[in-house]
Amino acid sequence: MASLHPAASQAQPRRKRMSLAAQRQRLFYWLISPWIFGFLAFVLGPMVFSAYLSLTRWNLLNRPVFIGLGNYQAMFKDPLFWQSLKVTTIYALVSVPLTMAFGLFLAVLLNQRVRGLSMFRTIFYLPSVISGVAVAEVFMWVFNPQFGVLNVFLSYLGIHGPGWISSPTWALPALILMSLFGVGGPMIIFLAGLQNVPPALLEAASLDGASNWRRFWTVVIPLLTPTILFNLVLSIINQFQVFTQAYVMTQGGPLNATLFYVYYLFENAFQYLNFGYAAAMAWILFFIVLGLTMIVLASSGRWVFYQGGE
Repeated sequence: MASLHPAASQAQPRRKRMSLAAQRQRLFYWLISPWIFGFLAFVLGPMVFSAYLSLTRWNLLNRPVFIGLGNYQAMFKDPLFWQSLKVTTIYALVSVPLTMAFGLFLAVLLNQRVRGLSMFRTIFYLPSVISGVAVAEVFMWVFNPQFGVLNVFLSYLGIHGPGWISSPTWALPALILMSLFGVGGPMIIFLAGLQNVPPALLEAASLDGASNWRRFWTVVIPLLTPTILFNLVLSIINQFQVFTQAYVMTQGGPLNATLFYVYYLFENAFQYLNFGYAAAMAWILFFIVLGLTMIVLASSGRWVFYQGGE
């Protein structure tokens, strides 16, 4: 009996340790339970329901009717679907590099040591936090063909301004130009990346006789590639989901020139009450954005440089 006492005395602390670990585990799940509930109720649940709806015909008033892949088959025969995809793709192909380049340009300017730098940073960043509807209302006045600020300015230069958002030719370029108003988001991220560039490397390049332009391309840009990757992925995701401009300013016109993908999805869901078709469109958009993001991330190994990496 005496020989059992040491084993029993060792098992008791072990049980206490296991009990303490179990308590910590329960506490952990209790603390993250709000997030788990929110994820299940507002992310995973709606995604599963949307996937089911994409296989049905549902007008919100009657019970969903299962039609299999009927919505997807109808989608690829729908000329407006292809028009909306075309418009959104053109918008993204032009606006993504444009906002990236302009954001980097502003970040480089705002990384200089000048008086009133904090004020300039605030001025350039502030437009990106203004409501999209308010911005759209302002630009409806800017792009007005009769008394808009832009055409009035062009008239001073002897240029007769186009109809902008009232013209099928100029409506999409006008909205692409408008996208530069929200460049403050990428700009502030680029600015953070620029401030993370080690000054010692720039000084070493300067001592080797490198010009400012040479230092920018051979030192700053390689060290900034992780920031470029981050901004590129975010820009692709955001630009493929553009909606507010079309909803407030053009309603997809004129002649479907600004029929963005998400706006056409919105029309199918809330104007035509074709929720199954809209859900199918949402899943196609999800896979398009996912595919583009995966391509960018897969290619990043060839052009993204991480400090301390191989």
